[in-house]
Amino acid sequence: MRLDKYLKVSRIIKRRPVAKEVADKGRIKVNGILAKSSTDLKINDEVEIRFGNKLLTVRVLEMKDSTKKEDAAKMYEIIKETRIEADGEA
Repeated sequence: MRLDKYLKVSRIIKRRPVAKEVADKGRIKVNGILAKSSTDLKINDEVEIRFGNKLLTVRVLEMKDSTKKEDAAKMYEIIKETRIEADGEA
């Protein structure tokens, strides 16, 4: 499944165009490698997303084409959530 679609379906990022934009700006890594929105995700991949002042690392557990709101959180597990300081240091 494409990275941008996974982020939307899992509700990590609410809208697919926003997920695509974040990925294309170089703020997402998959297994430590910079990823584009079209990157193909697999189960057990680690996705690192850099939001404004937060770094979120999740592991892909499930792939579904659509989910209910209650089931979306079961698609991934949060490995690490770090707040980033103003000077770029964690």
